[in-house]
Amino acid sequence: MIVKSIVQKLKNKFNISAAEIDCQDVHQTIVIGIAGICGSSAQMDSTEENIINFVDVNTDAEIIDIQREAL
Repeated sequence: MIVKSIVQKLKNKFNISAAEIDCQDVHQTIVIGIAGICGSSAQMDSTEENIINFVDVNTDAEIIDIQREAL
């Protein structure tokens, strides 16, 4: 329930695609995949930073790892 709420808030606020993609059976670990389209790398960096800040402020979660792929 908590994960669904976070994912939906991210989708609504940042106009991105987001889903829990791994560790669904582990109660203390959440892996969320996020995909979006940006017009420039600067916009992508800014959006990524805003998403990280949003998760930090709105959850008790600790971000352990971020994997990024830009195409």
